[in-house]
Amino acid sequence: MYTRLETRPAENWKGEMGYSSHSMDRYTSFEQLAQCEVEGIDYIISARDGVSSIAFIAPHGGNIEPGTADIADSLAADRHAFVAFRGIKKTGNKALHIPSDRFDEPTAVRIAAASDMVVTIHGCHGSNETVYVGGRNHQVKTRLIQALHRAGFHVEESLTPGLEGKSLRNICNRCRGGEGIQIEISRGLREKMFDGLGKGSSRKKTGILDLFVSVVKGAIEGDSDPAGDRYAAPVCDPANLRPEPVNDIDSHLRNSVKGN
Repeated sequence: MYTRLETRPAENWKGEMGYSSHSMDRYTSFEQLAQCEVEGIDYIISARDGVSSIAFIAPHGGNIEPGTADIADSLAADRHAFVAFRGIKKTGNKALHIPSDRFDEPTAVRIAAASDMVVTIHGCHGSNETVYVGGRNHQVKTRLIQALHRAGFHVEESLTPGLEGKSLRNICNRCRGGEGIQIEISRGLREKMFDGLGKGSSRKKTGILDLFVSVVKGAIEGDSDPAGDRYAAPVCDPANLRPEPVNDIDSHLRNSVKGN
């Protein structure tokens, strides 16, 4: 059985800083952000089209919610569409957080509108190792929660007002059917998914991330039993923790952007 999340203290939530309300965000649209921040210096946008009708989007990647862009990239691989907005400031990246129901970066909106399913990857505060699943697609949400639970992850349905991913304006629901999936991953779990979460391009993937990617892809793509017997081992099995290099798709910026 999975847990339905009824309430959760604000400090456990968004942006590594706590509950994200519009009043706490400096920018409430991409146009507003772009007037004050410089692409290539303060932020970058990574994107590619896919061959399927599914898109994985990390609207708060880079040093806004560390690890989320790499997770979305791994999920998309060479099959699904991918977009990541990455904060690359030396400091103060949290100021680049645009609320999900106001996130209107043109490339992300275009790819979302061309997709039947959008899955957004977010990070939330907390040393607990938990996945919170929201969004308007109840069928896929249920399948995803059950698959993650079978694989050994602590997973909860997000029912906290404002964090359920239910708004039609939320970037996860701006797909053709208006029903997407929003995945929030706690800081504690992301630290298990990477060896050196805060090291930017030098962080390394672990087997925990590989497991998470396999299970989520299977559930999203419609595999009736994505976990299967292959994932019978406990999620924290040391054999799953061997680090592997992260693909540095922004390596050309490494010398000009320190600390990402």
